[in-house]
Amino acid sequence: MARKRFDDSNCSVARALNEVGDWWSLLIVLHAMYGTRRFVDFQQQLGIAKNILCDRLSKLVDNEVLRKVEAGEHGSRFEYRLTEKGRDLFPVVVALRQWGDKWNPAPDGEQLDLRDRATGQPIQPVTVQNRDGEPLTIRDVLVAEDLQAKKSAG
Repeated sequence: MARKRFDDSNCSVARALNEVGDWWSLLIVLHAMYGTRRFVDFQQQLGIAKNILCDRLSKLVDNEVLRKVEAGEHGSRFEYRLTEKGRDLFPVVVALRQWGDKWNPAPDGEQLDLRDRATGQPIQPVTVQNRDGEPLTIRDVLVAEDLQAKKSAG
């Protein structure tokens, strides 16, 4: 059964999920962020079947999240590197990690200690902020269409 595609959807979340929405794809992106580049290393670190890894890497390359780079003699070996589009997933991955640590912690209770490389300080939680840098919750945000509807009704 083919998975539904959302290429024509007005919802940017649905369109983004077309490209990186299954767990293997996001885990591949995460490991690429950690520096994994070779097929064999992705396979070993993730414990993923070769056919699934091949499929996900191809899709991530097709969607320009990763790029395939020759790394051996005569094209005999390739590496997969994050593109700018792939690197832009960094805050998404960090936010998902922070959410997971809060709501589905590791069995041993250990959290990955992410720190600023330059200062050694722990990173702050990812938040949605207003123009002044103050945190917002879901209750503080509305979709611009809702604002237009309120103006029209008033």
